[in-house]
Amino acid sequence: MRLDSYTVGTYSPGAPYWKQLLWYFLGCPLVESHLLPFSALKVWTLRRFGAQIGQNVRIKPGVRVKFPWRLSIGDHVWIGEDAWIDNLAQVTIESHVCLSQGVYLCTGNHDWTHPDFKLMTAPIHIQESSWIAAKAVIGPGVTVGRGAVLTLGGVTARSLEPMTIYAGNLAQPVKQRKVIYGLRRAKRKTEKIIAELDRDGVEE
Repeated sequence: MRLDSYTVGTYSPGAPYWKQLLWYFLGCPLVESHLLPFSALKVWTLRRFGAQIGQNVRIKPGVRVKFPWRLSIGDHVWIGEDAWIDNLAQVTIESHVCLSQGVYLCTGNHDWTHPDFKLMTAPIHIQESSWIAAKAVIGPGVTVGRGAVLTLGGVTARSLEPMTIYAGNLAQPVKQRKVIYGLRRAKRKTEKIIAELDRDGVEE
């Protein structure tokens, strides 16, 4: 391949040059800063640069975002230390998603069959209640199904099925995810009803 002939083709960053510079020199350092640990300031900054972000989003120190104008985040999302959202294309993170420490979301790739190492981009979509564990990597074009888990250090270049736990490089399904809090709530509710019936019976 000839890297001296490399171009980005028709690709565009999606914002004027002045906005890119302002983000690079002002916005990005604020969001990434370890000296400013306040999520509210980081969220405010990302919104000012075009990110769509819901309520109660926690952003830890060291988080990097390539282009905030190509980022959409739902409610109650946690993004851990040193996560890297490399969003040359759109990244959508739905509500109640956890991105743990050092997670890398990669939306860009290259065509190794092309003589000029052609750039290729594709969006990433992480659906509600998913967990991407520490140091995991997600490639371009991947959709993480609702409630899926990609475990510690997992790497995936393909979409993940809902409510399934994946591990390894390349990530393989390990087992179905079972969330038991609903059963606990149902049990507590049943116990409460039984207690009320018992109390009513005594009073009678």
